[in-house]
Amino acid sequence: MRQPDFINPPGWRRPRGYNNVVVLPPGRALFVAGQVGWDAQERMVSDDFVAQFRQALANVRACVEAAGGRVEHLGRVNLYVTDKREYAANLKAVGEAWREIMGRHYPAMALLEVRGLLEPGARVEIEATGVIADA
Repeated sequence: MRQPDFINPPGWRRPRGYNNVVVLPPGRALFVAGQVGWDAQERMVSDDFVAQFRQALANVRACVEAAGGRVEHLGRVNLYVTDKREYAANLKAVGEAWREIMGRHYPAMALLEVRGLLEPGARVEIEATGVIADA
């Protein structure tokens, strides 16, 4: 039996206790760990909600592409925010960031307001699930 592929985007530090992407055999199921608004050196890009959202979403895309997929392969995206009012107040900018990074692909989504996120200063975390079709 083929073992799962554990993948992290090139140039990123290896995470501790998880992988950014797990592709399970025999199909190509794709599970992207929660991504926050930090860069490849794990520095938060900004305190701004929209900037963090844009970076977290770009990180999701980088994970999908590192696994050999495209954003169109995502079937579900979960958004965790520390303040749903802040999300709602920035909906136009969030939509613009989404279309910039994900195009017009809109998978199933959930938005959950949480008390806090693991990484200090993180205001949004995005995880995704999908299937990479065999060629």
